[in-house]
Amino acid sequence: MDKNLYADHIATLRSRYDDIMEQCGFDTLNVFSGAPKVQFLDDNYYPFKVNPQFKALVPVTDNPHSWVIYRRGQKPKLLFYRPVDFWHYVPPAPQTFWSDHYDIELLSKPADAKEFLSAENAAFLGETAGLEDWPIGTPNPQELLERLHWARAYKTPYEFACLREANRIAVKAHRAAEAAFRSGASEFEINLAYLQAAGQGENRMPYGNIVALNEHAAILHYTHLSEQRLPEAELKTFLIDAGADCNGYCADITRTYAYRDGEFAELVAAMDQKEQELVAGLKPGLPYPDLHRECHHKVGQLLNQFGVIKTSAESAVESGLTGTFMPHGLGHFLGLQVHDVGGHQTAPQGGVTPPPAEYPFLRTSRTIEENQVFTIEPGLYFIDSLLAELKDSELATEVNWDKVDAFRPFGGVRIEDNVIVHKDRIENMTRDCYAQ
Repeated sequence: MDKNLYADHIATLRSRYDDIMEQCGFDTLNVFSGAPKVQFLDDNYYPFKVNPQFKALVPVTDNPHSWVIYRRGQKPKLLFYRPVDFWHYVPPAPQTFWSDHYDIELLSKPADAKEFLSAENAAFLGETAGLEDWPIGTPNPQELLERLHWARAYKTPYEFACLREANRIAVKAHRAAEAAFRSGASEFEINLAYLQAAGQGENRMPYGNIVALNEHAAILHYTHLSEQRLPEAELKTFLIDAGADCNGYCADITRTYAYRDGEFAELVAAMDQKEQELVAGLKPGLPYPDLHRECHHKVGQLLNQFGVIKTSAESAVESGLTGTFMPHGLGHFLGLQVHDVGGHQTAPQGGVTPPPAEYPFLRTSRTIEENQVFTIEPGLYFIDSLLAELKDSELATEVNWDKVDAFRPFGGVRIEDNVIVHKDRIENMTRDCYAQ
C-alpha cells in the first residue's frame, strides 16, 4: 500500500477526530480492539472480529487485547498485544506502511495496558466486558459515536485504494467460483474454490459467503453450503454473494449465472442491464430512497417484460406488488463494515431518518454525496413464503402463476457492484476489475 496515501489518510483522520473530540468535550479516546469470546460450555473461542472503531484508526484486524490511545492533537499510541504464547499465533511487531504514524508499545499481557490508560476527559470505544474496573473513561458516548459514524461515510483516497483492492481480490475469486459451478461442483466445493482464489479464509471474509444453486437463490442470506453435487441435467442457477478484505475494508459483490441458455438467462442479462442503469443514476444531491423507488420501477418492467405480472410496472410499484419479488433494499454504504454505519443518520450530531414505510429494509436514507461508497444490488426472486402471501391477497389476479411456477426452480437473480461517487463521475470498482 502507498505510504503517501496512508500519510494523507491519517492526517485527515486526526483532523476529524480532533474536531469531533473537541465538540464532544473529550481530550482522549481509548479504543479497544476487542477480546476473544469463549464458546458456551467449551474452551474454544469464536472467531475473533475486531472492533470496527479500532480498525477505523489502524489497519490491524486480527489482534485482540490491543488499544489505540488517541489524545487530541498528539501522535496516536498503539498498544500492540504480543504475548509469550506457544498455543496461538503471535503477530510480529508492526513494521509496515502505517507503523511510523503511531507510537507503538508492545504488551505481553492484556493487563499491561492499564498503565497507559487514563479516564480523565476520556471516552472509550468498544465492548466493556472484562474492563469494569479499568480506567477507560466514558463508554461509547452517543454523540461521539454519531459524529464518527457520519464522518465515516466520506472516504479518503487511501480508503478508495483499499476498496479497489478488495474488489480486485473478490472479482478474481468470483471468476473461480463461476468456473467451479460450470464444472458441476457442489455449493461447498464452489465456496472452497472462491476462498482459494481469494487467498483468504472464511474467518477473514467480511461476511458469510452466499453460494446458492437453483432454488436456494431465493434465500436471501443462504449460507448452508450443501455438499451434494447436482446432476448436470438439474443445474439451473448459480447466485454468489461474496466479498474480500483489504486492510479491514470490504468488497461485497453478487453475480447470478444461468447454466444454459433460455428465458432465465435472458432475465439475468436484462437485470444486469437494469443494474448498470441504476449505478449510472447515483448522483450527488439525489436522496437514496428515490433511487430505490426507481429500482422498483425497473423490477416492475422486468416482471412485465417476462410475463410474470399482467399489469404495468407503474401499477405494480403503486400497489406494492413489486415488493414480493424484491423485498430488500437497493444497496447500502460500504467501507470498514459491509453494511457501513450512518445510513439512516439525519445529521452529524445524530437523529434517525427512517426508510420509507413501504421499503422498511432499505439501509440508506441519506442523500447521495461526493466521496461516498455504495453497493447497488437490485434483485428479483421467487420466494415461496412471499408468493404464498401474494396468492392469498387481492393482487393475486395480477400475477401469471404459471410463469411464476416456471421460474421457481431458478430461485432468483441479484447483481451487485461496489461504486464510488465522485464529484463529476461514478466509479464502478467492480466492473473495472472485471474489465481487467
